Amino acid sequence: QGQLVESGGGLVQSGGSLRLSCKASRFTFSRYYIDWYRQAPMKERELVATITTELKTNYPGSLKDRFTISRDNVKDTAYLQSNNLKSEDTAVYYCHARPGPGYDGNVYWGQGTQVTVSS
Repeated sequence: QGQLVESGGGLVQSGGSLRLSCKASRFTFSRYYIDWYRQAPMKERELVATITTELKTNYPGSLKDRFTISRDNVKDTAYLQSNNLKSEDTAVYYCHARPGPGYDGNVYWGQGTQVTVSS
């Protein structure tokens, strides 16, 4: 069974930066799209960024200005660089893996990593 493990969360001051990591194991990472989601208290989980198997990236809304998703298929790891963090970015951030086009596989979620931005 595949696994995703996030790391890199923590407490940061407003305006600061963090880089989250998502380490994959026991599945063919390079054949998967990777998404980062976040969920703030009392709010629904929302999509932050997506990176495809072809390294195309997508960011909903205005998050593109401050968030950057990337991946390293040699290390089986995806990253989310977040800059100029604001209090409203406080949330649990989750990594999500889904099979790319033409590939049959399972969907995976990580356990999440907490990001807290203090004002």
